Amino acid sequence: MAEGDTQDLRDVVRRLEETVSRLEARIEKLETAAPARPLPSPVARPAGPGEPVPEAEQRDLEAHLGTYWLSRVGIVALIIGFAFLIIYHFGDLGALARVGAGYLLSAGLAALGLWLSRRHELFGRIVFGGGLALAYFVTYALHFVPAVRVIESEPLALVLLALNVVGIVVIAQRMQSETVAGIALFLGLRTGMLSDITSFTLMSTTMLAGGALFFLVKNRWVFVPLSSMVAVYSTHVVWAMRTDAIAPGQPDGERLALSLSFLALYYVIFSVALLVHPRELSRRAALSFALLNWVGMLTLGAVEVGRWGEPHLFTFFITLALAQGVGAAVAGWRNAHPAVLQAFLATSGLTLALGLPWQYEDLALVRAWTAVGLVAGIAGRVLGAGALQVVGVGILYVALGATWQVPPTGRALLDAALLVGFALVERAAVARTDRLPPPLEGRRRGALQFSCAAGAGLALLWLVGELMPSDLTTLGWGVAAFGLFALGFAVRERWYRLVGIAVLAFTLGRLLFVDLSGLPPNQRILTFILLGLMLLAVSYVYTRLRGNRS
Repeated sequence: MAEGDTQDLRDVVRRLEETVSRLEARIEKLETAAPARPLPSPVARPAGPGEPVPEAEQRDLEAHLGTYWLSRVGIVALIIGFAFLIIYHFGDLGALARVGAGYLLSAGLAALGLWLSRRHELFGRIVFGGGLALAYFVTYALHFVPAVRVIESEPLALVLLALNVVGIVVIAQRMQSETVAGIALFLGLRTGMLSDITSFTLMSTTMLAGGALFFLVKNRWVFVPLSSMVAVYSTHVVWAMRTDAIAPGQPDGERLALSLSFLALYYVIFSVALLVHPRELSRRAALSFALLNWVGMLTLGAVEVGRWGEPHLFTFFITLALAQGVGAAVAGWRNAHPAVLQAFLATSGLTLALGLPWQYEDLALVRAWTAVGLVAGIAGRVLGAGALQVVGVGILYVALGATWQVPPTGRALLDAALLVGFALVERAAVARTDRLPPPLEGRRRGALQFSCAAGAGLALLWLVGELMPSDLTTLGWGVAAFGLFALGFAVRERWYRLVGIAVLAFTLGRLLFVDLSGLPPNQRILTFILLGLMLLAVSYVYTRLRGNRS
């Protein structure tokens, strides 16, 4: 090796030794600077039979109730009590005294919360959020509570409320505290509803909901908008129970229009907030948000529209079904969780079915339910939405049960249509196409197919019962069982054959315990012979298939 190469190797080794020395010195420095870590405590072993349960385990539930729930319930009760104090007694004070006393009370509560948060952060933030909520109510009361009114200008009052909400949002965002945001906005919603409800109440609650939805979009905090949604819809329940609670003294049309505007506005706001970034929410949170919003709008909207006039209910249900359909389209476009997309689709079909009785009756209603169930079942397969298929099958069952309420003259045709509907939905559950999502697999698909086969069996039983004489009921059951076997063999689906076996078991039971002694001789002969031939034919098919497999 040349002398120059030897010198280069020595330089490389020297630099490596210096690097190792520096690393060792740095590691030693870090180890001496780091505080000594306590040894991990041994893993607690579950108490065996007869052994005492550790006291910490016994107090887990008690501690959770005492620290989490009692603090929240307590601050709610306290703020509502202060709100009633302002409503009933601040009217006796002068204008400046009302403003000063109200804001001084809220500032004192907020300061107490900050002081408590130094030692107990969560508890202190709950109290601090209550102080923010009380400041909002004081601002609200200065114009919207007649006994405490100081500000006469409605636009000025709304501007002050907007600034108050912005202040809550900014403070909670700077603190990065979901607790402060949730407590302040929830209590703001609750206390704002203690006075008369007018169009300005709607505007103020809309601003609060907007603040809650800011946290959903910005931070993906779910508790804040969910609690706001519960507060809005639960408060509306109280309004609905008190006829004169909404816009008292106004005509019924204006009062109900105000209430419906409230519901529609919140439904749109919550839906838009959910679908802005749906993938960044957890599946459970997004699904809860979508379903709660739909339930609130459906139930409370139906109550208010029903007060306005029952003929308008059909229009309401159709409009809500279309809105849910639009939500499904947006959810698909925004690449939402499949469960959220299916929830929108399923609730759209269910809402449409609920609205049909307000437009149709008797024969027309059953036809409409049959058509909607069939379309929903097939559309669920096309869109890859199993929940929509389940809703479609459920609607078909409702239509099947409702056939007993229609005149006998049109019942047979409806039974035949339902038989075809169940069979088509069942076939759609197993149909395969390259451009669509795969069908439901495993037990879910099997349960759907069984439900369709059972519905088809019932429809066929009732169809045969309509066509056969009443004294040949048992023979009609046998014909229905034979038809189910034939359908099962034709489409190569065992669910129809299993349902046929069940129908056949009931047929044999009726034959032995009822017809054997109850039918006249000629009908008894005809029933036994024809039923025997059908049983032998079915058995022969099974025997032949078994032989081919062997």
